Amino acid sequence: MPLNIRSEVVNQLAEKLASRAGVSKTEAVRIALQNELDRREESLTEFLEKIRPIQEALAAYPETGLKADKTFYDSLYED
Repeated sequence: MPLNIRSEVVNQLAEKLASRAGVSKTEAVRIALQNELDRREESLTEFLEKIRPIQEALAAYPETGLKADKTFYDSLYED
């Protein structure tokens, strides 16, 4: 399905990238979109790696068997 971009700024950016990369505007848009998707995937992977030690530390706590129900939460706010 064709993509119709009506923004002059986006058109200029696509032309600029296409010129610098020596490719068509269509290919420049494809490259830019793929690079952004890759960047976001890397960011997610890095984030998950950073929080893995926290997840592992929490998982290491033994289960108490107690339910965190309304009574429990209400007891946290008692004077």
